[in-house]
Amino acid sequence: MKYAQYVFLATLLSGIEHCLAQSCTVDSFSVKDNFDPKRYAGKWYALAKKDPEGLFLQDNISAEYTIEEDGTMIASSKGRVKLFGFWVICADMAAQYTVPDPTTPAKMYMSYQGLASYLSSGGDNYWVIDTDYDNYAITYACRSLKEDGTCDDGYSLIFSRNPRGLPPAIQRIVRQKQEEICMSGQFQPVLQTGAC
Repeated sequence: MKYAQYVFLATLLSGIEHCLAQSCTVDSFSVKDNFDPKRYAGKWYALAKKDPEGLFLQDNISAEYTIEEDGTMIASSKGRVKLFGFWVICADMAAQYTVPDPTTPAKMYMSYQGLASYLSSGGDNYWVIDTDYDNYAITYACRSLKEDGTCDDGYSLIFSRNPRGLPPAIQRIVRQKQEEICMSGQFQPVLQTGAC
């Protein structure tokens, strides 16, 4: 009898793990429908973040998005970063965004470069998971995938138009979206003191 219970429990757990892995496949994540870059443009302040592996902006993170005449979105970002384990400075980054598939404008590719030699340059996916344009935005990037389609190295930022935070109703929406991208409980608050 105990063997039958063990087999049943093992099968049940295996099924649950399979369902969880499937719901966390990056391709299954939904993004903002009918994303409008013109409404997204302007200044955003990071309130919370889930860092990728390696060097990443530490705090006082903000981003200013603008739309060029040709429709290209660009951004200038600032934030403090710790170099060599002790040296904290304000860093400037610049980015340009392209839309590989015009039918999904919220799934962009971001080419970025640090505006100093010690900062990294490269490119990442930049997905706008959700935004109401006036209060909050949730962005997501996965730098590398596991064989099962889940993210191996990803990051996310919770942005607000106001550096002092989000109202409770919007915080609930943000928490739900964090769950949908399988990052619930992985975010750290971002200090906003105006240092940069």
